[in-house]
Amino acid sequence: MATPQHAATSRSREAPQGDEEASSELRLGEFQNVDALTHSEAALVINALVAKRRVDRKNVNETDAGWLIVEAEAYSCLDLAFGYHETLATKEEPALTRPQTRRILQKTTDYLEHFARFRRKENVEAVERLLTAHKELAKFERAQLGSLCCDTAEEAKTLIPSLTDKITDDDLQELLDEITKLMGYGS
Repeated sequence: MATPQHAATSRSREAPQGDEEASSELRLGEFQNVDALTHSEAALVINALVAKRRVDRKNVNETDAGWLIVEAEAYSCLDLAFGYHETLATKEEPALTRPQTRRILQKTTDYLEHFARFRRKENVEAVERLLTAHKELAKFERAQLGSLCCDTAEEAKTLIPSLTDKITDDDLQELLDEITKLMGYGS
């Protein structure tokens, strides 16, 4: 008996050009020095933009022109957080429909709601200040530390191997302990 074929659950994605990897040596290609957000920062940005769009939608009739403004901002939110702009419309695949855009935005906000470690803006900003003070770390590494919230330096270096020769275990543990303290204050 043949196995039933299931519909694709996501859009096809072009294979990465070049050899990008986040291992003991960061090779992120065109994203090497790009600002990276933690899950908590991305949640703050998207939630703020969605809230603003809700207010704007009340001020604009739900006409096609009004929807285009909201849709453009939804794309902007997703692009800002995850770089979706390159997959929105190509010769092979048309632009996303309104329901697809809403579904992607909802899935993104659900994901961030689940995985963002810090909910309060003050704590997100405090974590960002702690991480930014460590100039020896790449932006990607700082974002990973702020999203993963590891308990030990060993765990952090296992999950983010590029940290191994950049920061001592003691300094990393001190940073992780400071981040953990912020998790305890209502996140």
